[in-house]
Amino acid sequence: MDRSTRDAVKWAVELGYRLFDTASFYHNEKQVGEALRATGIPRSDVFLTTKLWDAHQGYDEALRACERSLKELQTDYVDLYLLHWPVGGKRAQSWRALERLLEEGTCRAIGVSNFTVRHLRELGETAQTLPAVNQVELSPFLYQKELLAYCHEHAIQVESYSPLARGRRLTERELLRVSAKHGKTPAQVLIRWALEHDLIVIPKSVSRKRIGENRDVFGFRLDADDVAALDALDEGLRLTRDPTDVP
Repeated sequence: MDRSTRDAVKWAVELGYRLFDTASFYHNEKQVGEALRATGIPRSDVFLTTKLWDAHQGYDEALRACERSLKELQTDYVDLYLLHWPVGGKRAQSWRALERLLEEGTCRAIGVSNFTVRHLRELGETAQTLPAVNQVELSPFLYQKELLAYCHEHAIQVESYSPLARGRRLTERELLRVSAKHGKTPAQVLIRWALEHDLIVIPKSVSRKRIGENRDVFGFRLDADDVAALDALDEGLRLTRDPTDVP
């Protein structure tokens, strides 16, 4: 087992984390499953998310891919299964497969990742079940207001990945000002900003210190001026692929 994965999961459990996010594309489902079992924490106490990768989209392919993920994770169900990307020509078939997995109880909830408003509208035209979650890159530096508003209107929970913008903007003047005001680190302020916008936040770290700091965000609140100042930092900063033009 990759030691960094084992240690990160072990520390996270010790510090009170119970949501763990992985994907077949990350090639670490087996390590995450083994690390969780090694902690001894009951499966029912963990919220486990994984994702269907592009190369495995399509109805039959998606069903087989989910089975492989379950085997790797050493579990008979996942709490949330996501379409990792809005693959053109296949996402509707893939979603039908996820709806079947939901009906069978193999997945407790199903959702999408990197879907734009256009992709969500298209999916809504044929889906029997709307996504429970849309996991997207989101931070003050990529503040997708239209997408947030659409998801809120349709009861789709937004989950933010790369909420710290991979550390690229931690010395931004306004961010440092808000951090100093509250006596918190810039990373903690960015996570708190996401929580103020009712987002689920999944910061990534393999450092015990930072894993602990990322959780220590419930003893303070940002006021309206803080939130507005951070909202204004939007510069369309994308650190992953842009799904906007995916057909």
